[in-house]
Amino acid sequence: MITVRKSSERGYTNRGWMNSYRTFSFEEYQDEKHMHFRDLRVINEDIVQPEQGFPAHRHKNMEIITYVINGELIHEDNLGNSSVIHSNQVQRITAGKGIIHSEYNYSQTDNLHFIQIWIFPDQDNLKPGYECKLFSFNDKDGQLCLIASNDGHDNSLQIHQDVNIYASILNIGEKSTFKQNPDRYTWIQVIYGKLLIDDISLKKGDGAALSDKECIELYPLEKSEILLFDLK
Repeated sequence: MITVRKSSERGYTNRGWMNSYRTFSFEEYQDEKHMHFRDLRVINEDIVQPEQGFPAHRHKNMEIITYVINGELIHEDNLGNSSVIHSNQVQRITAGKGIIHSEYNYSQTDNLHFIQIWIFPDQDNLKPGYECKLFSFNDKDGQLCLIASNDGHDNSLQIHQDVNIYASILNIGEKSTFKQNPDRYTWIQVIYGKLLIDDISLKKGDGAALSDKECIELYPLEKSEILLFDLK
């Protein structure tokens, strides 16, 4: 079974300095039909103007993954971490019992474009934590690159939930296959491009929920970048 979440149907917020597209309910955008998918709570696609961003704010009991598409994001938190995150880098925050952090566009001239993902943790009040890793173009080119997992295998970020997150850059005409446990669930988010999944077309900003499948075939109609979530 495949259920498509069209880009045009996402929630949209314009704060002047930021355009944000929300796949699931978030802040002022609320839709009871789109609260979450399994343990995947948030997929926000944000475009932030130069030197703008989010001042220090608190999170609790959430795994937060930031995937930078273009630009530079500066992160600071009350654990003492301060990092400038570039394209191809991925950041993981375990909010746990509480973390305070800020995120800004580091550039004075260029927009910042990123995806922020929230995942429900497998337990509350964990020790807060931070991690950032580089996953190069070559790591993702023509293959599914594991960027986050419950145990951190294959040099992935470690998250506190039974979820595997993959990133891939798909080249036109080169089919990619993901073998799925039929007892698990998959969400695919298209960052850019256009592809077919079982003859269903997906384009930039679209998402798709898949279940009861043993093999997922991705056929790019143009160069595409995706995130794939393997969920219990």
